Amino acid sequence: MYPNKEDSHRLVPPPASGIPVRPTNQFYTSGGFAAAGLRLQYPPAPVVTWSAGLCNCCDDKHNCLVTCCCPCITFGQIAEIVDRGSSSCGTSGALYALICFLTGCQSIFSCFYRAKMRGQYSLKEGPCADCIVHCFCEPCALCQEYRELKRRGFNMSIGWHANMERQGGELDIVAPRIHGDMSR
Repeated sequence: MYPNKEDSHRLVPPPASGIPVRPTNQFYTSGGFAAAGLRLQYPPAPVVTWSAGLCNCCDDKHNCLVTCCCPCITFGQIAEIVDRGSSSCGTSGALYALICFLTGCQSIFSCFYRAKMRGQYSLKEGPCADCIVHCFCEPCALCQEYRELKRRGFNMSIGWHANMERQGGELDIVAPRIHGDMSR
């Protein structure tokens, strides 16, 4: 009933290393699609250009003014949409402001969100690498990202969750119905 002293080390799971390993459960190691000779491949999404140029900041004069005076607000709004609601506008904006205040290298932080956004929407990298764009044209880059998300149908002032409710998107969670004899 109880394990032997020699077998007790086998019952303890190995420490988490952060490196994914194959599951050891016999029911999940059959190979799935690979064992059946099937490979799932998706064609790469075509790369599209940005809907507005990097230097077209004045297309949205209100956003241009806000970004020039307080870029942490624009960054927070972009980060909430790009993170799909997992981080709030206020938290991201405050983190951006803190990094700006402590190091002055907020552009390193914001360039990762530009790269993430490009990956989500298959946008072309340009006119040069994301970090270079943010290092030398931070306000212009933030304005361009803001306008891109706005032209893709997001209302930037209401955040991710309100946009999903407005669009009837991912937040439609409904409890399943109990039919007939499906009771406890």
